[in-house]
Amino acid sequence: MPDKEIAFEEDDLQFEEEILRNPYSVKCWMRYIESKLSAPAHTLNLIYERALKELPGSYKLWYAYLKQRRKQVKRRCITDPAFEEVNNCHERALVFMHKMPRIWLDYCQFLMDQCKVTRSRRTFDRALRALPITQHHRIWPLYLRFVRAHPLPETAVRVYRRYLKLCPENAEEYIEYLRSIDRLDESASRLAAIVNQDDFVSKEGKSNYQLWQELCTLLSQNPGSIRSLDSAAIIRGGLTRFTDQRGKLWCALAEYHTRSGHFEKARDVYEEAIQTVTTVRDFTHVFDSYAQFEESIIAAKMETISEMGKEEDDDLDLELRLARFEKLIERRPLLLNGVLLRQNPHNIHEWHKRVQLYEGKPREIINTYTEAVQTVKPEKATGKPHTLWVAFAKFYEDNGQIDDARTILQRATQVQYTHVDDLASVWCQFGEVELRHENYEEALTILRKATAVPARKAEYFDSSEPVQNRLYKSLKVWSMLADLEESLGTFKSTKAVYDRIIDLRIATPQIIINYALFLEEHNYYEESFKAYERGIALFRWPNVYDIWSTYLSKFIARYGGKKLERARDLFEQALDGCPRKFAKNIFLLYAKLEEEHGLARHAMALYERATQAVEPAEQYEMFNIYIKRAAEIYGVTHTRSIYERAIEILADDQAREMCQRFADMECKLGEIDRARAVYSYCSQMCDPRLTSGFWQTWRDFEVRHGNEDTLREMLRVKRSVQAKYNTQGTFLVSQRLRAEGGGASEDSKEPADEMQALEQRAAVVAAEAERDKPQMKEKILFVRSDASRTELAELTLQNNPDEINIGDEDSEEEMEPDEVQLEQKSVPSSVFSGLADD
Repeated sequence: MPDKEIAFEEDDLQFEEEILRNPYSVKCWMRYIESKLSAPAHTLNLIYERALKELPGSYKLWYAYLKQRRKQVKRRCITDPAFEEVNNCHERALVFMHKMPRIWLDYCQFLMDQCKVTRSRRTFDRALRALPITQHHRIWPLYLRFVRAHPLPETAVRVYRRYLKLCPENAEEYIEYLRSIDRLDESASRLAAIVNQDDFVSKEGKSNYQLWQELCTLLSQNPGSIRSLDSAAIIRGGLTRFTDQRGKLWCALAEYHTRSGHFEKARDVYEEAIQTVTTVRDFTHVFDSYAQFEESIIAAKMETISEMGKEEDDDLDLELRLARFEKLIERRPLLLNGVLLRQNPHNIHEWHKRVQLYEGKPREIINTYTEAVQTVKPEKATGKPHTLWVAFAKFYEDNGQIDDARTILQRATQVQYTHVDDLASVWCQFGEVELRHENYEEALTILRKATAVPARKAEYFDSSEPVQNRLYKSLKVWSMLADLEESLGTFKSTKAVYDRIIDLRIATPQIIINYALFLEEHNYYEESFKAYERGIALFRWPNVYDIWSTYLSKFIARYGGKKLERARDLFEQALDGCPRKFAKNIFLLYAKLEEEHGLARHAMALYERATQAVEPAEQYEMFNIYIKRAAEIYGVTHTRSIYERAIEILADDQAREMCQRFADMECKLGEIDRARAVYSYCSQMCDPRLTSGFWQTWRDFEVRHGNEDTLREMLRVKRSVQAKYNTQGTFLVSQRLRAEGGGASEDSKEPADEMQALEQRAAVVAAEAERDKPQMKEKILFVRSDASRTELAELTLQNNPDEINIGDEDSEEEMEPDEVQLEQKSVPSSVFSGLADD
């Protein structure tokens, strides 16, 4: 603008003077510009132009000027000539600012806003040529966004190719763009290239398998669009590379052939897949896809028939497809079994299950058994491998081919099993086959052969030796041989078998008992007792208990009291070292022997020993038996010492019950004082708060047999016992609280914790004790009881069922108001027996 059109204001003079003095100072020009921000646009632009004329290399001035010019045309139509003026201004700026990426970015964005496609593209290219390569990463995002915003696929593809030369790690973005513009062939090629790069790292966080899966999906769903790659070969390459995802890859390969129209090839792929997959998950995936494929083929055929009309071969073709589908569904259990066997070919259970699936097909069953026994390795087997051989032989036997069954079992005995028990089972089954066909001698021969001592002996548990060398110590085979000898052999041969079992030291307590019973059946009683003795020498407690129990019972049944000293010696041997758990029955049997054939005092001594030898839980029962037998043999009075000993030894609960029974016995004998002494002794272990039943029993006893003084004494003892238990602290208080169910009144405040509850309860008990302190009344000092004096008098006046009426009613004097009528009970003289005179 000519200088004559410049209109200066009074405020501008100082800025102009400063500029004249410092024309190359950016600060001076910026202060001038800031003061004119509210001025008209042409005035502000003129100042910028003057400043840039003086300072053409100032980035700050150019950036602020261009920003101001873009702002001035922001709301105008893009066809306005002012836009072109701003474009020219940018071009003038780039003469000096061509190394500034921010200027290029703003210019390119400004051109994009004007929808100038070609000019924008060329400007982007100029920016990339002008800027150093280290600044290109700032240009490319805007450039790519520009080419994606317009339907120019060829331009975008070429731009992306240039971009990937600089940033190959962003190939996924290009692949996604190619798929969006339906250029699937190049997309698949690019995807295959990055999948094959071992050092490629996905910016989207995808694994190599996920990228491979995308490639397989792309190839399988678009077979007609992708020509540059061998889709089938690529998918099959994934099967060997990703073994844990074979199900999906097989389905992708089958889908590729299906979409290509090669249905037979797709069917072959499905068949190959279900015959090779090794996991149930993959099998399920492939089988479901296969079934869906067959259903879609049938549906497509039926739709074709309904639209085009039925032809001659249509029915046959449809029936064939339906039969194919039904056959596939029927084969599913067998195919699934094959998958499990491929997972673990040594799974015995699955082989048996496969045989069941072939039921009614003997040829397939034989082939399955043959394959099973050839495949399964005993050291790797899951289950018992000998069952395959046994079942194989049983199959031939059931079909009448006994010779083939024998051949199979004979071969089974030569297999190197890992456990001796497996080989023993085979030999036993071999013998049972002969027994089922009534070849008894052959069965005996087989088992004798099995138990024969090998040329090289070995220990039973020596796993380094073959099982054939350890079979002669298998109790299973020996037991069956013993049973057969008992049934089919002679006494001598049977006895030899049992003796051999014992000599090999493989017998069990049951074998010993069987041997002894066998000898007893043939009336060899002393031999049977010797067998028991040999068994006792072999075993220790507790295994020897059954032998001792049977031995002692048989010995007593045989001899009774004829060989009493020998029987006693046997019992003493049995009790020597006998655990408490098994002592009870032996002691009872011993005591019964002494009662029936020996001396009563010996029996009582045994019962006394038994009460100490049995377990604590059985002592109470043992004392009961002891008391009962002592009463029957010696009389009731002889049981007093037993009761006393029981009360000393037993726990409180059982001792309390024993005391009550003792006191009851003394009452029946008329020994009231003795009974009262027992009650008094028992009271020391009876907390009144927890054992109210005992105190009620004692009270009833005093009402029936005592007087006012004895009743008062009982109440005094009760209070003293209660005081003793009160001093034991919070433990018994907590017991009482639990016994009462924590019964606090509803009005009482809920205690904060258990300790506070115990303290509250202790305070209540202390208050009760204070209230019940002994008080002086009528010069008689006694412990206050729960009953008043009047109540006590009424209790003593109750009728006594055992009272003896002495007929002295006329001589009764009037009782004082406070006195209680008391009656005495005379003791029958028969109680004292011979002591009555004394």
